[in-house]
Amino acid sequence: MLLDLRVKNLALIEKAEVTFSEGLNILTGETGAGKSIIIGSVGMALGGKASKEVIRQGAESAYIELVFSVTEPEKRKALEELEVELPEDGTLILSRRITPVRSISKINDETVTVGRLREITGRLIDIHGQHEHQSLLYKSKHLEILDSYAKSDTEPLKRSIALVYDRYREAKAGLEGMNLDQEARLREADFLRYEIREMENAKLKEGEEEELTSAYRRLQHAQKIMEHLSAAYRLLDGDQIGRAVREVSEAAEYDEALSGIRSQLMDAEAVLSDAMHDISGYMDEFVFDEETFRQMEDRLDLIHAMQAKYGSTVGEILQKLEEKKARLDELENFDQAKAKLEREFKEQERQLDGLCAQLSDVRRKAAGTLTERIRQGLTDLNFIDVRFEMELRRLPHYTADGFDEAEFLISTNPGLPLRPLGSVASGGELSRIMLAIKAVLADTDDIPTLIFDEIDTGISGRTAQMVSEKLSYIAGRRQVICITHLPQIAAMADRHFEIVKEAEGGSTATKIRALDPDQTVEELARLLGGARITAAVRENAREMKKLAQERKPRRESL
Repeated sequence: MLLDLRVKNLALIEKAEVTFSEGLNILTGETGAGKSIIIGSVGMALGGKASKEVIRQGAESAYIELVFSVTEPEKRKALEELEVELPEDGTLILSRRITPVRSISKINDETVTVGRLREITGRLIDIHGQHEHQSLLYKSKHLEILDSYAKSDTEPLKRSIALVYDRYREAKAGLEGMNLDQEARLREADFLRYEIREMENAKLKEGEEEELTSAYRRLQHAQKIMEHLSAAYRLLDGDQIGRAVREVSEAAEYDEALSGIRSQLMDAEAVLSDAMHDISGYMDEFVFDEETFRQMEDRLDLIHAMQAKYGSTVGEILQKLEEKKARLDELENFDQAKAKLEREFKEQERQLDGLCAQLSDVRRKAAGTLTERIRQGLTDLNFIDVRFEMELRRLPHYTADGFDEAEFLISTNPGLPLRPLGSVASGGELSRIMLAIKAVLADTDDIPTLIFDEIDTGISGRTAQMVSEKLSYIAGRRQVICITHLPQIAAMADRHFEIVKEAEGGSTATKIRALDPDQTVEELARLLGGARITAAVRENAREMKKLAQERKPRRESL
């Protein structure tokens, strides 16, 4: 459940803090007061797009914080599987700071990527935006809804299908790659033999390039090496250290304290002597052979040429050699290889088809139950004599989600045939259909918080009353946060918030406050009466709130 929302320096909001409750949380306010900013801030915190323009003028950054309470054992386990550490009380704090340069998201003080943020918060909250109902115009959404409804049965099958589908695609691509005519196969085989012969004749070895480069550099600079070593030997060749040892030794006969210096000089004399011996030995053994030098040069040129053609390292070249040998073997044994690949492809296709058929059976059984429950929900939302079904068709190809294409069909008037949802329903009808779907899914999914941004688009009167009761029904099972401009929906609130825009100190700011019972009646009166609120309007608002409270015990039966 979402406990708190805190926003600082976002658009028109200088500072706002909202504490939500269980049940139905309603947000109302004048047009332009900033209702969408409140919901937008939640979306941004969940990983939605946020540009520097959302930062309040004069501020260095914007900050959004959501505080969730996760107490359900299954939900805690699901988050722990995503490596989210929760304290004993189940508090999860999600924050996002937006600056002109970048934005940083954190979960319980751990910085997370947007992808990981969405993966985690997708288990906690679902936002139904103002235009989400338009997604019902797309058939892919219909299949998604069906799979969500029956996810305990569909998800295991879909995971298995995804794995087999990958193997199926690999086998299919391999088989398609073998669709060459005989002349093309002969040409490719000849070229492969040439490349394999070239790589094998090079006799490349791991680490050879590094060793050759070091030796080649040594011979390349042979003259400079000898010049420097000769100069060093001359500088060391002399009796200066020996004389210093003798002089200090003479002095040490009169002062024992000088014995340490004498030892140091004697050690230095020994070290220098060893160094001179090593330099002399190196110079005696150093041999520059012109033929060896040229052979190294040619060998390095060959290695570099092979790297330019087949790979940036010797290891990559050797791997490429094995791949080309394998491909040549396929071409030389084409019929056997193709037959083997065909057998593999048919086996993967057989497994995939079987799993897809199982999934399709599950979907068909679930579709009947789902559409009947949605039809009942539509009746509750003032659709008279509505028919609602789902048509499942087999695609001509496989996908990672099976071979089904699903489409909702509806008839809103007696005697009219069922037709595709997108070609029949208006915007207001689509909004109610989506609400009916959300109500059904509220009984099956495990997302604890639902947000509806103006679900009441295109409705009024008796239909608005029915929508309010459906929202109240959902709120009996999930926390619901809803922005509305209809008094019928607002009256059903378990907690009511008002969003206002105020001018202070030469600037405009959006603020939000929780309403007490008297303030709630006043806000309902504003929604009912508009600019002029009379005593009769207030009484009407008071009666509407009372009737709404009486309807709440019926949540379970809706």
